[in-house]
Amino acid sequence: MKNRAYLNNLLILIINNMAKLSRKTKQKEIILEELGSFRSFFTAEELHEKAKKKDNRLGIATVYRFLKEFKHQEELHSYSCDRKTIYSKGKNNHSHFICEKCGTISHLDLKSLDFFKGKINGEICHFQLDVYGTCKSCVKK
Repeated sequence: MKNRAYLNNLLILIINNMAKLSRKTKQKEIILEELGSFRSFFTAEELHEKAKKKDNRLGIATVYRFLKEFKHQEELHSYSCDRKTIYSKGKNNHSHFICEKCGTISHLDLKSLDFFKGKINGEICHFQLDVYGTCKSCVKK
């Protein structure tokens, strides 16, 4: 519940910033409303599909411009996953283990990068980490 309250407050901040920085249109309102329904990572295509149900004239380019603007305002974070860009409303981390032999990609649940403390001149906001190696199945072969 605490996380949900955080996301709701974040959504309110986003709405307020959006109203200040750009024209408010019906399509942007729809996209913003649908953005609020995501609880984790999402793609532009997933957001477009949800928003298009409310306005079938809404184009994918509008969604991409919206996401670009919000990313620029630091209201969204983007990551690369399986050659696609995914987005997150929160400061989530996104990490993978990638097998160099079979190409299998597994998501890792890393909460922190404590081993970087003292090595980075600044503060970590969020991170994406890809770790390469050989998966258990390929090691057994």
